[in-house]
Amino acid sequence: MMAVISLYYRYLERMTGAGRGEIIQRLPMFGSDIERVEEDHVDVEFFPSRPDLFSVEGVARAMRGFLGLETGLPEYRVTPSGISFSIDPGLACIRPYLGTAVIRGISLDEEAILSLMGLQEALHWALGRGRSKVAIGIHDLDRVTPPFRYIAEERTRTFIPLDYDREMTMEEILEEHPKGRAYADIVKNFPRFPLIVDARDQVLSFPPIINGELTRVTGESRNLLLDTTGTDERAVMTAVNILCTALADAGGRIESVDVSGSHIPTLAPSTRLVSCAECNSLLGVDFTPEELSLLLEKMRFSAEPAGGDKVRVGVPCFRADIMHDWDIFEDAAIAYGYEHFRTEIPPTFTIGRAHPVITIASAVRSLGSGLGYQEVIPFTLTSERVMYGKMQRPVNPATLCVLHPITEENTMVRTGILPLLIETLQFNRHRELPQRLFAVGDVVAGLATFQKAAFVSLHPAADFSEAYAVADALCRELSIPYGTEGSEDPAFIEGRRGDLMKNGRVVGTFGEIHPAVLNAFELEHPVAAVELDLTAVPGYPSGLGTP
Repeated sequence: MMAVISLYYRYLERMTGAGRGEIIQRLPMFGSDIERVEEDHVDVEFFPSRPDLFSVEGVARAMRGFLGLETGLPEYRVTPSGISFSIDPGLACIRPYLGTAVIRGISLDEEAILSLMGLQEALHWALGRGRSKVAIGIHDLDRVTPPFRYIAEERTRTFIPLDYDREMTMEEILEEHPKGRAYADIVKNFPRFPLIVDARDQVLSFPPIINGELTRVTGESRNLLLDTTGTDERAVMTAVNILCTALADAGGRIESVDVSGSHIPTLAPSTRLVSCAECNSLLGVDFTPEELSLLLEKMRFSAEPAGGDKVRVGVPCFRADIMHDWDIFEDAAIAYGYEHFRTEIPPTFTIGRAHPVITIASAVRSLGSGLGYQEVIPFTLTSERVMYGKMQRPVNPATLCVLHPITEENTMVRTGILPLLIETLQFNRHRELPQRLFAVGDVVAGLATFQKAAFVSLHPAADFSEAYAVADALCRELSIPYGTEGSEDPAFIEGRRGDLMKNGRVVGTFGEIHPAVLNAFELEHPVAAVELDLTAVPGYPSGLGTP
């Protein structure tokens, strides 16, 4: 999934120094996709790997280089603010990391505020995984008194949350405030809640849920305090760097804060030594180190020949996506211009045909659409809690687990598709009914990759008959010779569930989802469901493995 950012012309032109026509024409060559062009703004889709482009300021900075208006590494001066922030050791097992900064002398008009709000929400999605990994707060500094404390507070602590006019306990906020209900799962199981307070014990923020009304940012705010909290230190600091550089480009002065002895942020670039020969080999070009340096400066790096075929590259602090030399070479290709690469016929001539697995999956997609279901594409990584716990199913001993998962939501490779469809229904439970979804794709058991398909139907009249009708249609149209038997699958209601059998083997399950499973996924209506192992389809390649 990619981020769609609204870029308002007047602010974009002012920040870039170029006309909207030239910007819109060149944006697609920068690795972005224009979704729609409106009267006052353009909506542009960017890859989630480039969160520095999730604001007008970030896009303008990049476009100034790409258009040759301002090249090289942007310099950001950081001075000490004299303000300190302490972190309560009790947060170590709750939400341990804090990033912060002071921004002074900022003047935000309506379009700048919209850009800042859009950046904040986009970072919550791309870096923050829905605020669970990183959450951001921006405050009017002039309304509070430093030093500040980040503490683990009693759940009964009260303050006035943003957009309210009365004090509420933090537990009440989780139950009654829209933001509290949306993000309660992140903190509700902790004995204490994270809280940011000032020297007078006034509440700035209850991360990752809601800011206090006290520090609301308006068009009159001139001095800001940024806080980013989370469970991943690198992601937290990346968010700080992106926000601070965007606010500096908008006219703010960045000041560092003493956080337990460390001064945050520094906004200092990192340095890499790359090979021009390796770049040429990868891209099929013939750049000299001097030419490669000029191209990289268009992409807002600093670059200079460093002897032989080497180029010394300064990587700006907001480029969190630069993890390998090849990431830098990709930027060189963008600066060179994809339109300048020669198109050539490959020296090896081959004739391709569809793999049988792809043919079977395409047939399932046609059937799903014909039955009135909408296709979705769930993530391949999931968690034991979704795949087994909420489904009341025992853990599959052939589960392939992630050795070093970065989040609790991505600890294993999916062994089935049905739980992820029900999770999708949960995400869309406030949408209109009926909802009929299907998905087809890879699953992994042990080291074997094969394919499954699943169908779910959510509405007040969903029942066993609907599930059986879909299962029968699938098997009939896919030419699967099948029989049915009673099922023991605990994800379904006893007496309203069945197994699809082929040659004595269970190849699918259908029926009504169990009420306990519905409750676990916060669903209020019945769900009829089918899951089918596509290795049962005649013509499926023998032997399991990645096609």
